[in-house]
Amino acid sequence: MPLSVVILNRQRRRRVGGARIARVLRRAAGALRVGGEVALLLGGDARLRALNRRYRGKDKPTDVLSFEGRGGGEGIGDIVISVPTAERNARRLGRTLAEELDVLALHGFLHTLGYDHETDRGQMDRLEARLRRRLGLHA
Repeated sequence: MPLSVVILNRQRRRRVGGARIARVLRRAAGALRVGGEVALLLGGDARLRALNRRYRGKDKPTDVLSFEGRGGGEGIGDIVISVPTAERNARRLGRTLAEELDVLALHGFLHTLGYDHETDRGQMDRLEARLRRRLGLHA
């Protein structure tokens, strides 16, 4: 079953190519042989700060948050990206906004699949690096 990607753009600051991000996520899902549905919400710093405070106890905006779903027909999970934070990251890292959004979407997607770079001794980081190379994403 291929990956279905639902993108909700709740920010108006920047035009974002949702089709590009959906393509990256579908290609990553194909490489990992997973299917289902994932939702991606593009928002602003205030939204990400509120979610980060509520779910992680950190009172500051962040670039990406992920929420695992139940899988199957109920969805793989949700990814929320702050476009303003992504834009700042992109400038700092020498990427375009589109490239940074691709990287953040992939990172968030891996979290929806249960990977956790904070606890897995580098497993997620290694997988993410391999997928970035395979998908031709900016390092």
